[in-house]
Amino acid sequence: MISWNEQTQTFHLQNDNISYVLTVAHGRYLTHGYWGKRVTTWSRGYDYPALDRSSFSPTPAAWPDRTFSLDTALQEYPGHGAGDYREPAFEVRYVDGHQVSNLHYVSHRIVAGKPDLHGLPATWVEQDNDAQTLIITLADPVTHLQAELSYTIFRQHAAIARSAKLTNKATQPLRVLRALSCSLDLPDARWQQIQFPGAWARERQWHRQALNPGINVLDSKRGASSTHQQPFIGLVRPETTEMQGEACGIHLVYSGNFTARTEVGAYQQTRLLLGINPHGFGWQLSPGEQFQTPEAVLAWSDEGLNGLSQTLHNLYRDNLALGPHRHQLRPILANNWESTYFDFNEEKLLKFASNAKALGVELLMLDDGWFGERNGDTSSLGDWFVNRQKFPDGLQPLIDSVHAMDMKFGLWFEPEMISRRSELFRLHPDWVLNAGEQPLSEGRNQYILDLGREEVRANILAQMSTFLDEHPIDYIKWDMNRNMTEVGSSTAQPECQQETAHRYILGLYALLDALTTRFPHILFECCAGGGGRFDPGMLYYMPQAWVSDNTDAASRVHIQYSTSLLYPPVMQCAHVSEVPNHQMGRSTSMDMRGAVAMSGNYGLMLDLMRSDSERDEAVKQQIGFYKQYRQLLQFGTFWRLVSPWENTDFAAWMFVSPDQSEALVMAFSLVSQASAPLRLLRLAGLAPDAHYRIDDTEKTAGGDELMYRGLWIDPPLSRDYTSRVWHLTRIS
Repeated sequence: MISWNEQTQTFHLQNDNISYVLTVAHGRYLTHGYWGKRVTTWSRGYDYPALDRSSFSPTPAAWPDRTFSLDTALQEYPGHGAGDYREPAFEVRYVDGHQVSNLHYVSHRIVAGKPDLHGLPATWVEQDNDAQTLIITLADPVTHLQAELSYTIFRQHAAIARSAKLTNKATQPLRVLRALSCSLDLPDARWQQIQFPGAWARERQWHRQALNPGINVLDSKRGASSTHQQPFIGLVRPETTEMQGEACGIHLVYSGNFTARTEVGAYQQTRLLLGINPHGFGWQLSPGEQFQTPEAVLAWSDEGLNGLSQTLHNLYRDNLALGPHRHQLRPILANNWESTYFDFNEEKLLKFASNAKALGVELLMLDDGWFGERNGDTSSLGDWFVNRQKFPDGLQPLIDSVHAMDMKFGLWFEPEMISRRSELFRLHPDWVLNAGEQPLSEGRNQYILDLGREEVRANILAQMSTFLDEHPIDYIKWDMNRNMTEVGSSTAQPECQQETAHRYILGLYALLDALTTRFPHILFECCAGGGGRFDPGMLYYMPQAWVSDNTDAASRVHIQYSTSLLYPPVMQCAHVSEVPNHQMGRSTSMDMRGAVAMSGNYGLMLDLMRSDSERDEAVKQQIGFYKQYRQLLQFGTFWRLVSPWENTDFAAWMFVSPDQSEALVMAFSLVSQASAPLRLLRLAGLAPDAHYRIDDTEKTAGGDELMYRGLWIDPPLSRDYTSRVWHLTRIS
């Protein structure tokens, strides 16, 4: 899959789908040749043309001709100060104060499989023949800075994984000011960018715009990947649609501050950069020390945005998420939060569980308020022991009763946070992130523990391990409800304070690794005030995430549609909730709420403390339907059909089994109109030469007819916030 041509000085990474080509220009500089649809060979005769632009684009020192400049070369990992005026991938301040770096090619090696990234989540392979990795060593002959660039190509996926490692080979310390995971120079700028801006309860809003000259920056400085952006750069050609055209994406496997930058230069070249945000970042490297960047995943498709998504979905399901749950069916749960909030006890929860069981629920999820002296959001975070006011006999009787109902039991934790009113804060007030004498800002009446400190992690790990050793918990919802302020550490030296945010993330990963290794049977769900840390780094440890605190079905159609560009439905948790909705005040139909929730991991956020025979019967039917088709919904191939971002009144998507033997199609009416025309919905992913039965009727149609002509929505969806679901079965 990876070849090196000594004569042409070319690396060629290829599988059945894609090629990625790098060249050592003039025996010194690592340049980019190509990324796209697989080519069998690569001819150096058609490299990016070299022109003399030396008036304002200088050539390297003592260079024999004026046609090569770092300012115009398509580079793989550009530095700063030696002739390239564009955004650098890395930046270092040396002991004499200057920041000029000039990396040259030194050597390379090709290894089977994919090496781990120590202390960081990353994609992985089960067998060495599932991937190959190219490791290229670059070095600055003056400063003795060394960089190792890692490129993994997967046998089965149209994707490349990249990362970088900086090593100080000098005899003096240096300071890393910027160390991005990936830089990619493309030869033209005829692209449109897709991004996902947002906010709490309005995560991942789909936005597509043309690339313009200059620098465009998407980032997070919040200490988490955040609700406000996704650590992702998506580029598509102007003519690209969901079903056809060229699309590529770069996604960061990281959960903290990030930067995602596109730069269109004077000659219409496009530079993409992705990695840890350099804002507020600095890292001291003593002689011999190394700094490892997180991994960036590069995916490519010539089959539109659905093709790009399916590459990422398969990669993340099969080669990102760890543990036994990644390919297991996910349980149907009922969460008590919107039924009880903090007001519950064992008697109430047993009633809730009994009512949930009668509907077909498989797991009781006990949310916030079960620990310490927690009766509101002002206390007890950090005190992970049972609230004896609510549970005088402890949690075990409740857990036993739930298990006796043949249901699993889940709990809410927020282990990264601490309340001022807590035993932990009383004993260790210096364990919070802090900036010395600066007053501490509060968010949701809580502070953030300094997980970069080993003793802090050890305390949380010990508390949780003791509790989990004593209680048979099946499921954990791991929440994180505020972003970082006063980012500093009580124990860090002044020159290392800017390492705090990254050390926090490394500490979080270490804690998650310890817990998921010790308790592999527990299914973890990632949550951060909804989708505030929905990123590949967290999904490495937790194979699913809460999409948004906004459970309104109409809002969720938009949010889940956008989320599906990157993440498969089995990684998205979705619930049927009450109407009027608690976040939006909107009333949507039960059929729409059910169809939207089934498009992820179905759960209930209903008030099961009250009886509602009509609602309960509808839920029973939904759960029965979901159980019947759960394998298809969670592990089928997902296709987006009609975008709610482009059609304000309508949206549609579908699920197709891997063998194309069955499919589920879902259509959603968002805004209806009187005397509406009939709508023809073109399907996707079916076997074109097969015939399918539609629902349990005698109606049949060919796969090609359903994809190329379409399926009439008849009768039309004539009311707001309603839906329709079709089941297709292959009959020949």
